[in-house]
Amino acid sequence: MQYKVPFVNYPAHYHSMKKELDAVIEEVLSKGDLILRSQLRQFEDTMASFVAVKYAVGVNSGTDALHLSLLAAGVGHGDEVITVAHTFVATVAVIVHCGAKPLLVDVGEDYNMDVEQLEQSITPRTKAIMPVHLNGRLCNMEKLMDIASKHNLIVIEDAAQALGASFDGKKAGSFGLTGCFSFYPAKVLGAAGDGGIVTTNNKEIAERIGLLRDHGENRTSGDILCFGFNSRLDNLQAAILDVKLKHLPQWIERRRQLASLYHEGLSDLSELKLPPAPQSDTSYFDVYQNYVVRSQERDRLVAHLRESGIEILISWPKPMHHHKALGLGHFHLPVTEQLSDEVLSLPMYPELSDKQAEFVIQTVRNFCT
Repeated sequence: MQYKVPFVNYPAHYHSMKKELDAVIEEVLSKGDLILRSQLRQFEDTMASFVAVKYAVGVNSGTDALHLSLLAAGVGHGDEVITVAHTFVATVAVIVHCGAKPLLVDVGEDYNMDVEQLEQSITPRTKAIMPVHLNGRLCNMEKLMDIASKHNLIVIEDAAQALGASFDGKKAGSFGLTGCFSFYPAKVLGAAGDGGIVTTNNKEIAERIGLLRDHGENRTSGDILCFGFNSRLDNLQAAILDVKLKHLPQWIERRRQLASLYHEGLSDLSELKLPPAPQSDTSYFDVYQNYVVRSQERDRLVAHLRESGIEILISWPKPMHHHKALGLGHFHLPVTEQLSDEVLSLPMYPELSDKQAEFVIQTVRNFCT
C-alpha cells in the first residue's frame, strides 16, 4: 500500500543529504577503507564527544552492544540481570545468551522501568540492572543509579532509542558502566543497514569490548587474548553515520517541533493518553524516537488510520513475557500487559511535513469526535 503519510521515509531522508552521503561513500570505496580504518576511529571519537564520555566502540548492532557490554562486565552463568519486558526482545535475549537469568520488573506510565519496584526485585545473585530508555525518554536515572550504588550493581544502559536525550542535563549512555546504541535505519541516527556502538568512561571495558568485537585479537601484537566475535562496525557505515551525526541536533529539534504539533492538536481528546510535551518537565530532554499514544480503542483507531492512508506501528501487540517459547510467563507485569493492548506509534521523523502531521492529527480527531 502506498501511504499518504508513511511511518518513516527513507528515500526523503537520503535525498535530503544526497551529495554529502554520495561523496563519503565514494571516498571510502575509492580508498578501500572497509574494516577498522580511520573513518571508524573518527566516528567513535565524535560519538564519544557527543555523548560526553571518554570512549566509544563501534559494533555491528545495538544487540551486540548490549551483549558485549554484559560479557565485558563479567556477567555470566548464575548471575541475574534486572530489566523490563516492554522492550524489543533483544534486551532480554542478550542476558540469556550470557548464561544469566533475566528478572523482569514492570514499567510506569512513561513506558520506562518503574524504579519504585526495582529494589524489591534485587536478590543476592543480582549483578546488573539494564534500564531501557524507551521512545527517546530516559528512565529516572537519579533514583536508579542511587539504588545501583547502594547494592553495588552494574548498570548497562539500553539507549538504543535515546541518542541525544538527557536527564538533568546528562545524556543517555553516560550514566552506566556502558551505554548501548543502535543505528538501525529507523533510529534517530540511522545507518544504511545495521550498526551499533558502546559508550563508556572505563578504559578497561572499552579495550575489552574492542577485543570481543574482533575475534579477541590484539591487532597491534597479533596475539589472540580471548575467544571473541565478528562484530565490527564497518567503515562505510561509520563514515555515513559521521556525516549524519552533524545533522542530528537539527533532526532532534524537528522531532520536538512535531511532538509539539501533535500535543497541541490532540491534547484535548480525553480518549487518548499522550507522551509529555517538550519542556513539560525540565529534568527530561526527550528526542521522540517514537510518538506513542494510548487508546482503549487502539485496534479500531489503527484500522481507521491505515484506511485513511497513514502508516503506524504497534511495536509489541503481545507482551514479551507472554511468548511461551521464551519461558518468562511466571512474571506478572500488569502495566506492560495493558500497554500492549493500548499503544500505537504515530509517524515521527524529521522529513515529516507540518501538512502531513496536521493530516494525522485531523484523522485521529475524526475518529475520536
